[in-house]
Amino acid sequence: MAPRELLKVSNLDAHYGDFQALFGVSLSVAAGQVVAVIGANGAGKSTLLRSIAGLMPARPDAIVFDGAPIGDTPAYRVVARGVAVVPEGRRLFPSLSVEENLLVGGQLGRPGPWTLQRVYDLFPVLAERRNQPAPSLSGGQQQMVAIGRALMSNPKLLLCDEISLGLAPIVVRDIYARLPAIVAEGLSLVIVEQDIVQALHAASHVYCLQEGRVALSGAAGSLTRQAISAAYFGM
Repeated sequence: MAPRELLKVSNLDAHYGDFQALFGVSLSVAAGQVVAVIGANGAGKSTLLRSIAGLMPARPDAIVFDGAPIGDTPAYRVVARGVAVVPEGRRLFPSLSVEENLLVGGQLGRPGPWTLQRVYDLFPVLAERRNQPAPSLSGGQQQMVAIGRALMSNPKLLLCDEISLGLAPIVVRDIYARLPAIVAEGLSLVIVEQDIVQALHAASHVYCLQEGRVALSGAAGSLTRQAISAAYFGM
């Protein structure tokens, strides 16, 4: 039996005023699946995540999550339904400690496996630094806090926006090595990445955006590097 479809995006357009950022984008994510969305800067990747998260207006039926149309649902209700975002740039609360930042993510009180202790089990270094101000951590540790904060809401779908941006390769590999443990708890992931290698390694299905359109999609193992590069760079 095929996995249940958790998210379906159908012919999604998105605008910033008179500027159109997405043109008829369609995407599907099954329960327990990791999907990567790749593309160069300005391809529309972050706009796609913002639309799914309720931060951009869309037709109600353009985005269906867990069987319900959410295209016109405000962000706070999208979060309550089980969609969490790890934003580009982490956006931690600088006046709060590591643990306080994590606890903010659990304010909704959604039931599920992710507790403070479970996040510390996933990222032990955060337990060691739980009382430190969040800005005092390294970039990679701050990214772990951002992921942990999102997990604390016990989502069904985790949207990760450029989690490797600005981090050393060894740190990126360490963070990506934790993703299977997250998926094992029943989550689905959509990972927006510029790093093609990391995306192909982590995901089972890949969508490549180019100038706001899906230029290529398919199972990660079936796409050649040549085809991906051509779609990525619009060649």
